[in-house]
Amino acid sequence: MIITRSPLRISLGGGGTDLPSYYEEHGGFLIAAAIDKYVYITLHKTFVEDLIVKYSKLERVEHAGLLEHPIVREACALLQMDGRSLEITSMADIPAGSGLGSSGSFTTALLKALHTYKKNIVRPAEIAAQACQIELEKLGEPIGKQDQYIAAVGGVTSFHFLPGGKVEVIPVELAEETLFNLQDNLLLFFTGYTRSASKILQEQNDRTKSVDKAMVENLHFVKELGVQSKEALETGNLRELARLMDVHWQRKKERSGGMSNAQINDWYDFAMANGALGGKLIGAGGGGFLMFYSEQTTRLRRAMRGQGLREVRFRFDFEGTKLVAQD
Repeated sequence: MIITRSPLRISLGGGGTDLPSYYEEHGGFLIAAAIDKYVYITLHKTFVEDLIVKYSKLERVEHAGLLEHPIVREACALLQMDGRSLEITSMADIPAGSGLGSSGSFTTALLKALHTYKKNIVRPAEIAAQACQIELEKLGEPIGKQDQYIAAVGGVTSFHFLPGGKVEVIPVELAEETLFNLQDNLLLFFTGYTRSASKILQEQNDRTKSVDKAMVENLHFVKELGVQSKEALETGNLRELARLMDVHWQRKKERSGGMSNAQINDWYDFAMANGALGGKLIGAGGGGFLMFYSEQTTRLRRAMRGQGLREVRFRFDFEGTKLVAQD
């Protein structure tokens, strides 16, 4: 039995500049943080010849090439595995489509399990690069690279996405007090909406490729916000980080009509009137989790609970994708 896990993530600045349609021309920059909510993969040898894959569906096939699940199929192909006599199961702390990067976490955890089975030693950056190869190149998803990289490396980390595909991984230098205050004062509330990140990002991707001036300028602005957010974190100015999050959210809504809706906007405004200093919708948009920074956390929790929103409490994860157990 092999058990692996990958953390989910929150974005702290610069989100959206990690899509190839943008960074191949202009270079991208963002900050993300891994959190202690996970996607788990279990893999073990069975006494039947078929490959069994359990997720929201159950598949039993003669070999991996016959799988409907695209990521498992392509991961097995990448590692030249037919999957015979294996059973692969996935579980997650948070539902897919909630904006916390579950697809990237799934892919990195799966690759870690398959590499472990083959007794391969791989570095986190290699796993992230392979996950991007599967999702962006093999499957053609119009998504970015932050989810795969932050899941693989963990921590509170900044990334430079360079033309040609190279990714520079740079940990954010946080004072201990800043780290503790950031963890204590960031709050996540589930909106109840789930959605496909690919569908939301497709419009941004298409408009960027067509050199849509408004979209490109929006992403230039967001990238600069990411740089400013890193400076705010490293100088311990968390109120400035909160302000930048709010500015980011207002600009982010301009990218697509599907980025938000009237209910999400009402909840956001309500939070800002009840102790939040800044916030945004995590992920591609359209649903998932609202995140706020507040120095009046008890007040904000009570207010949002009164609105019927469920809070998910978290801490940061500094381990990234890892092998949990093997026997």
